[in-house]
Amino acid sequence: MTSKPIQFLILIIGLLFISPKTFSQQGYVKPKLSDNNSWTLILIPDPQTYVKYDRNVGILNLMTSWVRENVDSLNTQFVLCTGDLVEQNDLLNPNGAASNQNSKQQWTNTSEAFRKLDNSVPYVLGTGNHDYGHVSAEYRSTQYDKYFSPEQNGLNAKALREVGPSLNGNSSTVNALYEFRTPHSKNLLVLVLEFAPRNEVIDWAKKTLDQSKYENHDVILLTHTYLDKNSNHIKTEGYKIQDANYGAAVFEKLVKPSKNIRMVFSGHIGEPDKFEGHLGFRQDKNAAGKTVTQMTFNAQAMGGGWFGNGGDGWLRYLEFMPDGKTVKVKTFSPLFAISPATQNLAYKREENQEFEFSLD
Repeated sequence: MTSKPIQFLILIIGLLFISPKTFSQQGYVKPKLSDNNSWTLILIPDPQTYVKYDRNVGILNLMTSWVRENVDSLNTQFVLCTGDLVEQNDLLNPNGAASNQNSKQQWTNTSEAFRKLDNSVPYVLGTGNHDYGHVSAEYRSTQYDKYFSPEQNGLNAKALREVGPSLNGNSSTVNALYEFRTPHSKNLLVLVLEFAPRNEVIDWAKKTLDQSKYENHDVILLTHTYLDKNSNHIKTEGYKIQDANYGAAVFEKLVKPSKNIRMVFSGHIGEPDKFEGHLGFRQDKNAAGKTVTQMTFNAQAMGGGWFGNGGDGWLRYLEFMPDGKTVKVKTFSPLFAISPATQNLAYKREENQEFEFSLD
């Protein structure tokens, strides 16, 4: 029989020679479906801080590359982005502190990152306050259409069903409706609306969804500003644009009267290195008595605050289960996952980061 001191010595020697991979990967499992018959959508939060510094652009490219590489394994049907695609919509001379990429460079950075998904998976991008005006929604003009169009991704063009009211006299998909035929029996519509949509846009959205051809579809609404960190509908904000409907008005005028809006996704909010300041979640009933799940997810001030790395690579993937009711949410970082030294940090496990909700 081996004595206890010798047993202890053997244990210590074993720990000294154990593979570092065992420690760094403890608890790490590569993202996968919990059911092979499930499908996922990917939710990418506001990219603005990734693209305003050239040092951060690679993280956004890493995120979209990861999405592309895992389309098949996660059975990803489409990707949504919550807006603020750039830090400044129309600024040619950044001061080097707030950003070191001018607006043209920022729009190019974002466009090139999402083009990695072209013809692999469709994506719908919201527009945020920073995507309008000079720096942040001083007026309702955006360069979005110069850098994104349905034609560049054949899968986007295939899914596009309706285009909303023109913006500054130009046809634009900042307000649009897409249809996705998922592996399950229910078809989904994704309705994307501009930042703080105009009354004309709200009216268009209502009339569009009320068409008989869409009455049996479930609808996902994608818009930029909607919930605050306490999960309350945002009533007003201090931007200069006129004719603006913020979260509370969008809920009262569009979501609540709707019979088929079942999910709302948004971004916009954040606090330096406090994930709680980036999140919101609530469920309410619509006019048909159906539950509407409303989720705000952002990460742009994680990883060093407003001037940090852009959000530590955090995204969410939502797994839609074969029962047609259950949705599993996971918060994951391809940035942390790529290295064995940080894979133990690749998931957020808190109750407000990894959870389930029901579409009942």
